[in-house]
Amino acid sequence: MKSLIDPVVALAEEAGRAILEVYSSDFDVQSKEDESPLTKADLASHHCIVAGLEALTPGMPIISEESGLPEFDERSQWDRYWLIDPLDGTKEFVNRNGEFTVNIALIDKQKPVFGVVHVPIQDKTYIGCEGYGAERRNADGSRDSIRVAASSAVPVRIVGSRSHRGASLDAYLENLGECDMVPMGSSLKFCVIAEGGADLYPRLGLTSEWDTAAAQAVVEQAGGQVVTLDGKPMKYNAKSDILNPYFFVIGAADKDWLALLPDSE
Repeated sequence: MKSLIDPVVALAEEAGRAILEVYSSDFDVQSKEDESPLTKADLASHHCIVAGLEALTPGMPIISEESGLPEFDERSQWDRYWLIDPLDGTKEFVNRNGEFTVNIALIDKQKPVFGVVHVPIQDKTYIGCEGYGAERRNADGSRDSIRVAASSAVPVRIVGSRSHRGASLDAYLENLGECDMVPMGSSLKFCVIAEGGADLYPRLGLTSEWDTAAAQAVVEQAGGQVVTLDGKPMKYNAKSDILNPYFFVIGAADKDWLALLPDSE
């Protein structure tokens, strides 16, 4: 699996360049069936990644946000497959705040075992791979091993969604007490946890499996956890729909973060 790292990183970077070409232009925004935004950048990145993965691992199934979801009867037979979000954070892309990513994950037996998260605006890439660990590759070509925080800060450092904040999160933060809450788009929230820049990301709202898989691999290989509200690791391709349950991304493990959930959760 380690032999896949460099070619998949190169593929994510190529997709990032295709995204930035659109980003620097006067692009149009369409709406998908679920009313989420779609741009030429989503599609350019999708075609780039799918073609690259098909050449790299012929015959391995691929699920992309932009290609539709195969029937569960078919995909439930898969042990291994690629799961990609060609442009995670399209709302952030449209708002031109730079907080969007390219996500490529390899799922093996319902678990993300390899993930690449590329940040086009920063030309920075996060990698998590079983047997390799977690790493950040920087714009200047340098590489840093990354690790979650050993203990939580005072006040606790929380990251949360910029576009999807709700009453459940507000109630949780009230229970938590003093904290610094930093809103952020896309899978960047996971990456900040993975590199020790925040302690916790509570997600008490809907996401899809392609939004989280690559970044979950990064967090887990950096020593963190991505767990559902019952404390179990988040799984993939285990049911007919693609929606994730609510979850917590835990960096610092010195507190029982789930115990602070409001009773209604």
